[in-house]
Amino acid sequence: MELVATEIDIGTHLPTVLLNGADAAEIGVHPLDRVQLRTDGQTSIGIVEVTDELVEPGTLGVTRRLGDVSGLVEVTPATRPNSVRYIRAKLDDAELDAHELRAIVRDIDADRLNDVELSAYVSGVYANGLSDAETTHLTEAMAAIGEKLSWDDPIIADKHSIGGVAGNRVSPILVSIVAEAGVKIPKTSSRAVTSPAGTADTMEVFCDVDFSTAELRAIVESTGGCLVWGGAVELSPVDDKIIRAENPLSLDPPGQLIASVLSKKYSAGSTHVLVDVPYGEGAKVDGHAEACDLAADFERVGDHLDMNVVPVLSRGNQPIGRGIGPVLEARDVLAVLDGDGPEDLRLKSVRLATLLLDLCGVEESATEILDSGRAAAKFREIAAAQGGDPDVSLSDLVPGDERETVPADHDGLVTHVDSPLLSELARRAGAPKDRRAGVTLPRRVGDEVSAGDPLFTVYAETESKLDDALAMADRTEPVRVRTRDEAMVERA
Repeated sequence: MELVATEIDIGTHLPTVLLNGADAAEIGVHPLDRVQLRTDGQTSIGIVEVTDELVEPGTLGVTRRLGDVSGLVEVTPATRPNSVRYIRAKLDDAELDAHELRAIVRDIDADRLNDVELSAYVSGVYANGLSDAETTHLTEAMAAIGEKLSWDDPIIADKHSIGGVAGNRVSPILVSIVAEAGVKIPKTSSRAVTSPAGTADTMEVFCDVDFSTAELRAIVESTGGCLVWGGAVELSPVDDKIIRAENPLSLDPPGQLIASVLSKKYSAGSTHVLVDVPYGEGAKVDGHAEACDLAADFERVGDHLDMNVVPVLSRGNQPIGRGIGPVLEARDVLAVLDGDGPEDLRLKSVRLATLLLDLCGVEESATEILDSGRAAAKFREIAAAQGGDPDVSLSDLVPGDERETVPADHDGLVTHVDSPLLSELARRAGAPKDRRAGVTLPRRVGDEVSAGDPLFTVYAETESKLDDALAMADRTEPVRVRTRDEAMVERA
């Protein structure tokens, strides 16, 4: 059937075509089917959406992803890619081979899978898991897509946390220590999707984070390190598309997680990688045994890729640092670098930096680099190279003007600090879009409190968002306070 193509914007990243219902019936296709488009000797494949309002009969609406399709177009049904059969096999708990996983990854990269099919892939991996061989093949397939950095240095350091802990803004401090010790560390980080701040969001308080691969290389060659947004560079770009499918249901299956992390590190040219695996109530990994299994899988896949990967288990049962939200986390980072700040953030940053330097064969003390002010100077050098103000101070990092402190309503002990709930509070307050929004937390598990003592403070940029966050705080228990007798019963 021949139709006249017209460009239409419906806000999708997929190569989508809009067909009038009458034309779709004539061609014999349904929503999410595929059609082949032939025009001027060129052939394209589009994913079908059907409408009776947005396009008239005889007209074909094409999205920007199909921008080369214009004029009179021959439209015929197209077959599904083979990767759809492989996804169905995974849903049936089959083990996929390297060829099948490569096909899935290539089709994800080329946007040949519709959203339902990509969600089915994520669901199959979540429900049935990935074997060691599948995880390795998947990591290799994802790393083969996009750019790959190479460096003259024999050792390139990197660090990643699997996430799930509010605050935990270790990376800016660790990168500054490691780069100051003379080890290159090209750190790419994520923006928040379901959390109130990613490392890239926090760094954006200080400087630009959106750089090309060539710009990233220049920054690292100049300063020894960087802290940039991974979405701006073409390092394992398939990962970002898979993450978009995982986020609505907060799915993060272990095999896919390993492939996600290590494909990006492999593409960045990293040779020595420290992986932080927090575990505990509220973290992504609940128990110690599960954390050990995940750590062993990270090491196994790293060995196959000739990367020196060392997982580190850490407690993730409460936030790290005092601030949750871009500006509040930035304040914690700057305070620690300048010799103050939350002690738990300082200790974790030094511990992980020490382990990473040891992994890289560097004997210099991470503690001395931090305490001497050299790490702070390196951080400011990196921030300046990324377009930031090297003279930034805490007085420049001002949280939202709308704020309210939530007090304890009785005497007792803090028995639990709920990271997911506090993160959701910060998001309700406006983070990460509103950089100055978030939550500060002066309490830790085991602290004694009296009635009226502050438990946490919510900051927002608008009164309505503050009210929304406080309404949620009223319905939940982000910081749990129990009498001594109740605390003893809980521990029992």
